[in-house]
Amino acid sequence: MAFMPCFYVPKRINVAIMLFMACLLSYMMRVNLSINIIAMVNDQSSHENGTVEALPDYGPRYNWTQSDQALLLGAYFYGYMITSLPAGTLAEMLGARNVAGYSCLVAGILTALTPAAAAWDKYAVFAVRFLIGFLNGVVYPCCHSLVSKWSPPDEKGKFVASLMGGTFGTVITWPISGVIIENLGWDWAFYIVGIFVLIVVAVWFYLVADTPAKHSGISLKEREYIENSLGNTLSNKKKWPPYKELILSLPFWSLMLLHYGSMWGLFFLITATPKFLSEVLGFNLSSAGFLSSLPHVARLLCAFGFGAVADWIRRRGWWTVTRMRKAFCLPSHILPGIMLIILAYFGRDPYVCVAIMTISLGFNGAATASNLANSQDLAPNYAGTLYGIINCVGTTPGIFSPLIVAAFTKNENTIDQWHWVFIIGAAAYILPALFFWVFGSGKIQKWNEVETTESREDIVNTKL
Repeated sequence: MAFMPCFYVPKRINVAIMLFMACLLSYMMRVNLSINIIAMVNDQSSHENGTVEALPDYGPRYNWTQSDQALLLGAYFYGYMITSLPAGTLAEMLGARNVAGYSCLVAGILTALTPAAAAWDKYAVFAVRFLIGFLNGVVYPCCHSLVSKWSPPDEKGKFVASLMGGTFGTVITWPISGVIIENLGWDWAFYIVGIFVLIVVAVWFYLVADTPAKHSGISLKEREYIENSLGNTLSNKKKWPPYKELILSLPFWSLMLLHYGSMWGLFFLITATPKFLSEVLGFNLSSAGFLSSLPHVARLLCAFGFGAVADWIRRRGWWTVTRMRKAFCLPSHILPGIMLIILAYFGRDPYVCVAIMTISLGFNGAATASNLANSQDLAPNYAGTLYGIINCVGTTPGIFSPLIVAAFTKNENTIDQWHWVFIIGAAAYILPALFFWVFGSGKIQKWNEVETTESREDIVNTKL
């Protein structure tokens, strides 16, 4: 008889923690260039008062133009967009554990090779960043596939909130990178991230399995609890995703637009905030790294808060899933958009700008109960595929936003040039939410291909 410890940690908790860590790794590799590049280039702009400061010695500096920098910051997203599309299907066919694990492993090695690429040529950096994005494009769809198989319905909000590990990755990467750069040089800001990725990937392979049935250490009680709570909303058969039905589904299009709006605000802050704080507002590198992370701290904390509230509402049965998803669009999209409008017209004081950006992205943490959870509602059998598609489209703001910033700040880089950048971001938040309020849904769709006459909400209520 196998030895069972007296203190049993539910394996789904271990899986949730590793989902958090996988997303953290993905974002560490995604955002580190946003602050590292400030120390890698010869500054071609002056502060708003017209002064030009001597550049500190953090390592080799390169004569990359604003357009070059925008190209390099967007390179990750070009690669990311390509693999995001088929990633969910790959996870469902080949297993999310291996697809995500090996992708992070190779991406970590490439991150450590970035300084060597920079010494060679800017196009080598572009190639490395493209490949890192290409590999990391599978991570989030794989994580959504794992959530659909490991999360009981009344724990869905907290499980989806664990995907905010990416936000925490941003939170720790920028300030830590600032400190590393100022003490060891910018090249070590790449090396240390690469080493950390390799360590976490080893733990990932030890703790994660594709399903409860495939986990060697799970108790029979926990396995039956998870499988019974999911009922017949999941199929054990591998099926080709119903792409034709997806294209014709208004709830799916509503979700895709809603996710696009959320990602626009997020990627804009990821790629542009360090540059805005350092070059426009005049903060030094370590301060820019710390202050840039504050909006993401707020988003992380609010994500878990809103996720817990959504789970509580669901257990109480107060709202249908559809009503809940639409209600949480107010904090996740409408309020962040309003805050960016306020920033566009009243953001003149540096600390007021930071406060407004923090509040805006903090409210977007409610995405754990709106766009980030909705693929699980519509089709649990294809949750990874759905998220892969919407994430592919949602990646394009990571390409467009640096180019838009570069276009508006090409000749002069002051707060006035950023006005329309903030207005565009506000529109990207608000308009998709209005569309989702009309056409969005939280009901399981017929094309999920599960043989059941009950709606998912009825199944959840029965289990409760």
